[in-house]
Amino acid sequence: MELLQQVRLIDPTQGIDRLSDVLIIEGKIKAIAASIAEYPAQTRIISGEGKILGTGLVDLYSYSQEPGHESRESLLNLAQAAAAGGFTQVGILPNTTPQIESVEILAGMQQKSDSIARQLFTQLKFWGAASKENTTKQMNELAELKSGVIGFSDRYSFGNLNLLKQLLEYVQPWNKTIAIALDRNELAGNGVVREGDASIRYGMSGNPGFSEAAIIAAVLEIVADIPTPVHLMRVSTQRSVELIADAKQRNIPVTASTTWMHLLWDSEAVGSYDPNLRLEPPLGNKSDRTALIAGIKQGIIDAIAIDHRAYTYEEKTVPFGLAPPGAIGLEIALPLLWQELVEKDRLSALELWQALSTNPLLCLQQQPIEISPEQNSNLILFDPHKTWVGNPENLKSPAANTPYYNQKISGKVMRIITNN
Repeated sequence: MELLQQVRLIDPTQGIDRLSDVLIIEGKIKAIAASIAEYPAQTRIISGEGKILGTGLVDLYSYSQEPGHESRESLLNLAQAAAAGGFTQVGILPNTTPQIESVEILAGMQQKSDSIARQLFTQLKFWGAASKENTTKQMNELAELKSGVIGFSDRYSFGNLNLLKQLLEYVQPWNKTIAIALDRNELAGNGVVREGDASIRYGMSGNPGFSEAAIIAAVLEIVADIPTPVHLMRVSTQRSVELIADAKQRNIPVTASTTWMHLLWDSEAVGSYDPNLRLEPPLGNKSDRTALIAGIKQGIIDAIAIDHRAYTYEEKTVPFGLAPPGAIGLEIALPLLWQELVEKDRLSALELWQALSTNPLLCLQQQPIEISPEQNSNLILFDPHKTWVGNPENLKSPAANTPYYNQKISGKVMRIITNN
């Protein structure tokens, strides 16, 4: 039993951002009030001054390196990192080795995740592969997977949009989200940074912004004709935000996410040649980053994804253009987003929390959790002022591929509170 006194309560579902006393017994909230004077004698009193009690965070998509590349990071490592970062649910992309394309592979992953969930307070949910691996593109046996996955995911280019059309028609009756990655297509060329002044200045091949916008426009026209809910992953350009805004006004069933790194950095940062800034899609130009933040604020971009992707030190310690794309982030995303966006008044606390907690569940057509007495709870206690260093002693992931490695970080998730 514990009483959090004058903690800042953040619940995007109910639009709550206020100071409250919160009485918690066996992981379940028993009472919320401006002040609680009566409580059981054995209750532990905890000062909530400067701390935040919010709904658990939800990551729409990240990569598991197990099976296939456990030397980078195990599934347990990933879950430990997620729990340390306040994520109570993480969507695992099907891009494992072998990929999640059969009920047998899915069952093995779920068995491991169930065991992990008994140790931690983080649920790992799985995306199913929409198409088969190691073949010319053809649709997977989706009906076998549908009951065990949160949706289906795949990467599309202009050359296989007809396969996407078939997929949307096939799964339409199932009420399952289709997550679409469009970050690499025929128009992107060999670009490793976003085309613009920075790519010229730093002498690196550019990936033009229209490569993303053009395929998003094509996909949205398909979805307008076949209204199956789709989720656009890794949106990174200003023009893409404009296209999604127009689609939503036309009631096309689309949701969208950007990654946390695209909200914190832009193409000017690649002048450091830090291979940990090598991402797909590449970091946008300054106008792109500004548009993405505005898109979150306006609800055009629904969610912030972590897109956590671990590599070994040797894999990432290469020249920028040769580095595999991706960075880790589950443990550090919340504090860094809070400092950059909330503390600098670019997003409100509720807007950030909504993009990291409530909206990801809505994108998956799941019901968000409210902070209410007697309800099942997945809550996190966050101290935005606690400082720590992102080094091997503090990070749960064995991977080091982040520009924040060995850097001082302000903000720390203290713990997850749950009765599930």
